[in-house]
Amino acid sequence: MTQTARHMAPTDTGCYHCGSQVPSGAPWSIVLDDRAHPLCCPGCEAVAHAIVDGGLASYYRYRTELPERPDERQAIRAETWAVFDDPGLQRQFVHAEADTGRVHATLAVDGITCAACAWLIEHRLNALEGVASSAVNLSHHRVRVAWDPARLKLSRILAEMAAIGYAAQPYEPDAAQQRLHHEERMNVRRLIVAAVGMAQVMMFSIPIYVAGPEGISADFHALFHWLSFALATPVVFFSAQPFFRNAIRDLRARVLGMDVPVSIAIAGAYLASGYAVLTDSGEIYFDSVTMFTFFLLFGRYVESRARRRSGHTGNALSGALPLSAVRLTDGGEERILPASDLAAGDRVLIRPGHGVPADGVIEEGESSLDESMLTGEYLPVTRRVGDHVTGGSQNIESPLVVRVTHAGKEARVAGIVDLTDRAFASRPRLAQLAARMSHLFVLRLLAVTAVVAAAWWFIDPSRVLWVTLSVLVVTCPCALALATPTALTAGHGQLRRRGVLITRADAIESLSQVDRVIFDKTGTLTCGEMQLVETRTLEGLSADRARVIAAALEAHSEHPIARAFLPWRQATVEAGERISYTGQGVEGSLDGQRWRLGRPEFATDGPAPEPPGTGQWLLLAEAGEPRAWFALRDRVREDAADTVAALKASGIQVELLSGDNTDAVHALAEQLGIGEWRSGASPEGKLERIRECQAAGEKVAMVGDGINDVPVLAGADVSIAMNGATDLARTSADAVLLSPRLMRIVESIAIARATRRIMRQNMIWSVCYNFAALPLAAAGIVPPWVAALGMSGSSLVVVGNALRLNRFRLASPHSAASARLVNA
Repeated sequence: MTQTARHMAPTDTGCYHCGSQVPSGAPWSIVLDDRAHPLCCPGCEAVAHAIVDGGLASYYRYRTELPERPDERQAIRAETWAVFDDPGLQRQFVHAEADTGRVHATLAVDGITCAACAWLIEHRLNALEGVASSAVNLSHHRVRVAWDPARLKLSRILAEMAAIGYAAQPYEPDAAQQRLHHEERMNVRRLIVAAVGMAQVMMFSIPIYVAGPEGISADFHALFHWLSFALATPVVFFSAQPFFRNAIRDLRARVLGMDVPVSIAIAGAYLASGYAVLTDSGEIYFDSVTMFTFFLLFGRYVESRARRRSGHTGNALSGALPLSAVRLTDGGEERILPASDLAAGDRVLIRPGHGVPADGVIEEGESSLDESMLTGEYLPVTRRVGDHVTGGSQNIESPLVVRVTHAGKEARVAGIVDLTDRAFASRPRLAQLAARMSHLFVLRLLAVTAVVAAAWWFIDPSRVLWVTLSVLVVTCPCALALATPTALTAGHGQLRRRGVLITRADAIESLSQVDRVIFDKTGTLTCGEMQLVETRTLEGLSADRARVIAAALEAHSEHPIARAFLPWRQATVEAGERISYTGQGVEGSLDGQRWRLGRPEFATDGPAPEPPGTGQWLLLAEAGEPRAWFALRDRVREDAADTVAALKASGIQVELLSGDNTDAVHALAEQLGIGEWRSGASPEGKLERIRECQAAGEKVAMVGDGINDVPVLAGADVSIAMNGATDLARTSADAVLLSPRLMRIVESIAIARATRRIMRQNMIWSVCYNFAALPLAAAGIVPPWVAALGMSGSSLVVVGNALRLNRFRLASPHSAASARLVNA
């Protein structure tokens, strides 16, 4: 055994394959070099035997790092990979090779740690009959495989990789991601060319600046200029190409973007310097051209990296759903199929360590699920029979059987992506103002530049070009154009990481100006999990019969009250002619009689009777006559009191607006410390209350969750839907909470205010910089290379200021620091 292998060999008590502790009395081992080596689990045993039996024992001699512990389920269950033989699924990532009859695919591989891993994977795959070639990309943990589909199935390739401990899945970015990757690579190349060109041109320019024209011989003087000319040419024609392309696009659209003056400055300086070299007359500023191009590209590169980093989580959501699923037939048999083929009503098995392929309800099992990608909550949550699960979550502990409710494009994660795209498709008012200012500034800049050029023509014609160039460069509105997009991107990313999804562009600006937050009660300040705690019957009706009738009336309703009667739902008892009255109750017919369930004044034809106690009571009436009272109770959210206290500490008015009865609303308001509250409010009444507050000059945020809240959400200055809100409420809201924590509202307001503050700071900085730099450049004080530094520096200041949002932290809700942050 080589020295490297001995150095990386695990301890005597460690697993020979992965290095983990071997349990006492473990029966697993592998014989290599006439010696039995202990293994820690069946997974490592299966992988080790697959390696040695396949003639690849040299892997253990040449490895420099220990691999990750293999998943024994994947190593043993080869049939898991059969789903990838589906032709419809393969069309997404398997590509045919012309004239060879072969196909190829790129696979993302888990567990690669060193070059020995790459050697093992390639040797294992190349040994398979039908594989033409395989190549591992160590940097990106990917492998490209080409094979003959007539002789070998893709599932066999994936199973062989899993058998040696390297689980793989198809890697195939969509067209948008491919375009982004290509654009990123080109931007890096342009930046490198500009950096090399600038460094070399400066190397030839500095001796001329230091020694002066008289201090260098004419031959070296000409040589340096020609070399600078040659080095600046690829910078202008390759690195600066996006500026020219964008300028032509803007001019065709009759819009003056910031690339117009940039292109004029670069092209003018390059052509004039080239003419000076060819005629051996005039000044040469190739150093300014290359420096200007490099710093401008560098600023845009930093800004694009910030946008990409902030949007990484959102992009990950588009691939959150697993590619395959295990569907259970009526006979309990397992069938592996693409997750895109699932439909509502299917039963799927979700094993530990696997992703949830669609939205659904748990029918069997109990387990912990990781929902951090969706909600921003990093602690796993426990889900039991009857609980809803969201596609894209990860099952951690035990197997679950889930009945699918929404799959594919109808899943919640797909809706989140659509709402995010909608938010980025438009810009808030402040961003639109910055765009208009940038356009007007370019127009005025060109006019001022023309005046400056005319003035210097009479003052000193030899300096016209360079003074004009300095004016164009130093006052380029790059910082103004970056002022709002960078801050908005960072703000969106910070909110998304905290489980707050912004669905409309104006939401951040509106949130930052909120004066009053109005909460609905059920499903908002409370959990919306109504429970029937007491039944009092009248006129001889039995309690069981009363509950069955109420359940029939509430059948098919999405209101939280309906779920309280779900345990008494009977398929043989069906209410006909059901009519739901928003904010009042529900009506239907049973056995030829008209029944109503809801508010006392709604259920009865005569005077409304008084409830038999405090709290929330519903009245069941037959033909207008009272028959039974139902007492309901809802659990208050754990952080409701902290949220109300934090909002009040920040100077924001808090109000409770509910359609429930006075006793229930008053009790909740008193418990949470809410001074202003209204009960018995209909949707029309809630909307009227919002109009009253807006007429008084207040900016109102409304937080709700139900269909009856949709008109109110639409009428508020900014609306927030809870994580359990109906689809219609989520679509109508300006922001959606992806987690059940109300404190996210406080954080959202603080982040929105910080984002708006940074946008204003960026705009003020960029405007002040341009107005301060313009007279200096027009006076001929600022040379072009200094102008390039100043312009680039101002852009980097704007980007750096916006990136501070990525480090935003909110203090404890009880502290004075928290209040100051929200008030800032």
